[in-house]
This record gives sequence, C-alpha cells and structure tokens, in this order.
Amino acid sequence: MKNPTLPGRLALRQPPAGPPLMRQRWGDLLFMHWPVPPAVLAPFLPPRLALDLHDGHAWLAIVPFRMWDVRTRFTPPIPGANQFLELNVRTYVHLDGVPGVWFLSLDAANALAVWAARTVFHLPYLRARMALARPAPGQVRYTARRTHGGAPAAHFAATWRVGAPLPAADTAPGSLAFFLTERYCLYAAWGKRLYRGRIHHDAWPLREAELLEFDSNLIEAHGLPTPAGAPVLYAGGPLAVELWWLQRV
Repeated sequence: MKNPTLPGRLALRQPPAGPPLMRQRWGDLLFMHWPVPPAVLAPFLPPRLALDLHDGHAWLAIVPFRMWDVRTRFTPPIPGANQFLELNVRTYVHLDGVPGVWFLSLDAANALAVWAARTVFHLPYLRARMALARPAPGQVRYTARRTHGGAPAAHFAATWRVGAPLPAADTAPGSLAFFLTERYCLYAAWGKRLYRGRIHHDAWPLREAELLEFDSNLIEAHGLPTPAGAPVLYAGGPLAVELWWLQRV
C-alpha cells in the first residue's frame, strides 16, 4: 500500500475545486493525543484503510471544541443548529497515500446536527449533554455525558489552561504537531462503501495547554485500553473551516 509523503500532505492544504458544501468556525479546542501501538487500533478500521503512523506509533485523540456560524452554501445559519459543542474520538489513517481522520465517535449537543451528520456524512455522531464554562481567565472547562439511545454510556470532563502561542504547525512540516493537527480529509464508511471528504482551513493557531482536570471513559467505551502516560496537548482556534461533499473511494 502506498504511504503518505510529505509533499502529498502539503498538497492537501490547497482547497479542492468547486464550492464547499458547508462553512463553520471552530474554537475553544483542545487536542489530546496519545501514542498507541498500531495493533491496538487496527481492528477498528474498515477494509482498505491503513493507520497513518508517526515514528512507528498510531495516535489516538480526544478533541473537544465549540462550533459556530454553521451553515450550508444553500441556506443561512439555522437558528438552534448553527452553534453547538462537539467532542470526538479519532485516529489517523490513509488510503492510497492520502492521509485523513477516522472517527471512532463524535458526540454533539444538537439533535439536528447529529441527524444530519449521520445521514449526509455517514459519521458515527451521538447525542450528548454538554457544557462549556470559563472558571478563570485563560481556562476552559468542558463537560459531556452521552444520551444517545443504544450507544455505550460515556462521559468526559476536562479543565485546561491556555498558554503561550506556539509556532504554526505548517512552519515545521514533518513535525509531530504538523502530523497531528494538519488534517484535510476525513474518511467515513456506509456498509461496505468507503468515502473521503475534503476539508480546508488555514493552519491551526496553536497554543500551549495545561490539563488541570481530566475524567473520561470515552476511549474505554470503545473497548480500548486506557492510554498510558500524559497526553500531548495543544489548544487551538478560532478557525474558519470549509467542508466539501463526500466522494466515494
């Protein structure tokens, strides 16, 4: 199988042809990443997808964030559905050398968004109760409890302090920060069909982050072992994002 190359990763930073399907903004985001043996995550991938590795490790992430100004190119923002919280568990994969994100789960605090994402993008979105607060200057507290019928029970609570700005990841192609945060494709499956969706945004404005509180069983709810060690942390946003229609691959 063809592996991703650095020129190929950089080329994906250019937007695809044609107008995007959706536009939105992301912020109050925390990247939490753990290195994981590839054999642990390989059973969670559909056929044809391979894990995208950095220094021989697969990477497992929890990513909480806030989304707003959500709209399609056909409609103005829909009241009640144009801003909400999202929380995903993800890893990194590739197909024919094209790297992207594979989501194990995505919890969201908006029933309409969950329905639309499951229907249009074939992504494993789940309903949850979520809250975001700012307990002190420079701090973000994020909580979530899954409410989706039939899904494994899961909860998440984290408080982090946002620190000093970091160099943009695109200034150091090949670095771990670039590998983990500069992702411009997502993969989704529906039955035996596999799809790729393109995403476009500027390089993430990253900052240092310090985890003050963390209590979660999101990873364990998938039947995965608790990752060892402290996560690699980056705070991110705000950022304008564009998404295109899925394409079958």
